Amino acid sequence: MTITTTRTQAPVVVDDDKCIADKGCTVCVDVCPLDVLAIDLVKNKAFMKFDECWYCMPCEKDCPTGAVHVNIPYLVR
Repeated sequence: MTITTTRTQAPVVVDDDKCIADKGCTVCVDVCPLDVLAIDLVKNKAFMKFDECWYCMPCEKDCPTGAVHVNIPYLVR
């Protein structure tokens, strides 16, 4: 498993302005079957800690604010 180093490298991107993890929301982390999402304890925002996404989309679909976006590669579409 590789650890993501930049936001553009990660298939799952979280919009910090829309993310409400600082208010206690952990929906995206809870629904991820691979457990690759986490809450940054410093910023109190969700982020992708491992680059092992299956592109299954529950994190994007279940996010109450629309803060999560899954960048599906062209060849997987």
